[in-house]
Amino acid sequence: MAQRLMLRRLLSLTPRTLSPQGPPAPHSRAFSTSAGCRNTFNVQDGSDFQDRVVNNPKPVVVDFHAQWCGPCKILGPRLEKMVAKQEGKVLMAKVDIDDHTDLAIEYEVSAVPTVLAMKNGDVVDKFVGIKDEDQLEAFLKKLIGA
Repeated sequence: MAQRLMLRRLLSLTPRTLSPQGPPAPHSRAFSTSAGCRNTFNVQDGSDFQDRVVNNPKPVVVDFHAQWCGPCKILGPRLEKMVAKQEGKVLMAKVDIDDHTDLAIEYEVSAVPTVLAMKNGDVVDKFVGIKDEDQLEAFLKKLIGA
């Protein structure tokens, strides 16, 4: 019953105009995502990390974080915003240390948030803790060589 009521409310909000040719084509209701979403991804497992981070021709910023970490909740969105501003010159991988302890150990993560800058599979820079936007911009520009 509640689902039907919700559906009625949603349908009442959408315009019901039809073109003379009939209903709109199914593909006309596509949605787009922001550039930030395409540049940022969650690492699924070790092989995913190998494929999308280590073997990536683009520089990748790796954000080691945890759900319970307060500073991570501040840094994560700030870092995503700064990566999105680079317009595809750098990617961002997010690694939850509770889900991927093996990666955290392999990359010697002893505190969160820890952010690695990787280029051609090698760690070229690193920081631990929160940074402001100016510091993040400098970190990213150093990574991409701008």
